[in-house]
Amino acid sequence: MVLARVVGTVVSTSKVPQLEGIRFLLVERLDAATMNGTGDHVVAMDSVGAGPGEVVFYVAGSSSRLTPVTEGRPADATITAIVDEVEMNGSTVYRKDVS
Repeated sequence: MVLARVVGTVVSTSKVPQLEGIRFLLVERLDAATMNGTGDHVVAMDSVGAGPGEVVFYVAGSSSRLTPVTEGRPADATITAIVDEVEMNGSTVYRKDVS
């Protein structure tokens, strides 16, 4: 799994039928120690209802086709979780704002 932040959406009106109804999000890989973006962006299918600015896990390759949303679809990256907190070496480096 890869730690990333949702930085945008991708809209495609012309696509294969297997991708109809799928939401595509642009995510940026994060450095876990600093929670800063690395500049490495990926378009991922959203299987959990993630939103802009949220920190997420995404999986790539064959694992991305193992969710109920992506099963049987041509997926290469899928968001599988929204992150609530990241702790590293005994210190919290990220906590989701729930206000």
